Amino acid sequence: MKLLVSSVSLLFILVILAGCSVEPKPIPYGEANCAHCNMTVSDNRYGAELVNENGKPYFFDSAECLAAYVAEQPEVGDKAAYLLVTDFTNPGELVDAHSAHFLQSEALPSPMGMNLTAVKDEAAANQMQQEHDGQLLNWEQVVLAVKNDDKFQ
Repeated sequence: MKLLVSSVSLLFILVILAGCSVEPKPIPYGEANCAHCNMTVSDNRYGAELVNENGKPYFFDSAECLAAYVAEQPEVGDKAAYLLVTDFTNPGELVDAHSAHFLQSEALPSPMGMNLTAVKDEAAANQMQQEHDGQLLNWEQVVLAVKNDDKFQ
C-alpha cells in the first residue's frame, strides 16, 4: 500500500512539474493578438514569440513588434527564457532572435512597416539580400533600428 501511495505521489509531482515547463508554444495564427500592437497575428512568415521566465508566452505579429516590446521593457527581454522570430524561409518555424539574421528591405514588407525579415541561415540571408537589396542586421541592430524608427530605404 505504501508503494502505491508513493508511486501516486511521485506521478502527481511529475505531472505538476511537466505542466510548469518553460518552453515555447506554437503561435496560434489567426487567433492570437500581438502583445505589442494588438493586431491579429496572421502571417506565419513573420510571427514572433517571447516566453517569460515563468513560461508564459507572448505572441507578436512581427519581429519589429517583439523588438519594440523588449526595447520598451528591457527587463522583460533580459529575463525572457526565449526570444523567438519566424524563419521566413520556413514559415511557422521559430528560431532564436539572437542568432537569426535579419534583412531590412522595402522589397519584403513586414506587417508593421519596418521591412524586417528574419531567417535562420546566414547563407539564405545573403542570398535574399542579393535578390532584394537592403541591409543585413543582427538582433541588437534590429532593436536599435526599431527604437529609433530607422526604416532603411
